[in-house]
Amino acid sequence: MDLQSLLQALEATALATTIRESAIAFPTLESVHVIGIALVFGSIAVVDLRLLGISAHRRSAQRLIRELLPFTWVAFVTCVITGSLMFAANATTYAQNPMFLWKIGMLALAGLNMAVFHLGAFRRISEWDTRLPPPGAARFAGVSSMALWVSVIFLGRWIAFV
Repeated sequence: MDLQSLLQALEATALATTIRESAIAFPTLESVHVIGIALVFGSIAVVDLRLLGISAHRRSAQRLIRELLPFTWVAFVTCVITGSLMFAANATTYAQNPMFLWKIGMLALAGLNMAVFHLGAFRRISEWDTRLPPPGAARFAGVSSMALWVSVIFLGRWIAFV
């Protein structure tokens, strides 16, 4: 079975059909998705700004990460679920939309950036946690994260217009 057939089969499911044909399902999913993105970006931005050297209410970077990460993950999982449901409703169209493909690429890069940070600078956080400015690797992770998430938001908004 090729990709196009899989996408068509996904669109033909009862759930995807219901989402596509309902007057309220898709807009509701999209609204929850936008709220989730706001929470993901907001919580990540607070940490990223701290990584860039902007103090956050005199909290250490490690404390901010520990306190905000659960909210970030809940919001991110919400976005994955709502985004997947919206994708299912129009899979063949989204799979051909360059803005959607770029958004998925930016999400992958944001995940890679997070992994590099956690495997690198974060492992030595006890050495620099209360020091300003943080080391270059932490600042690079922060600025990269901000740029990638702004790109995700921008591209996500443009999906409907391409």
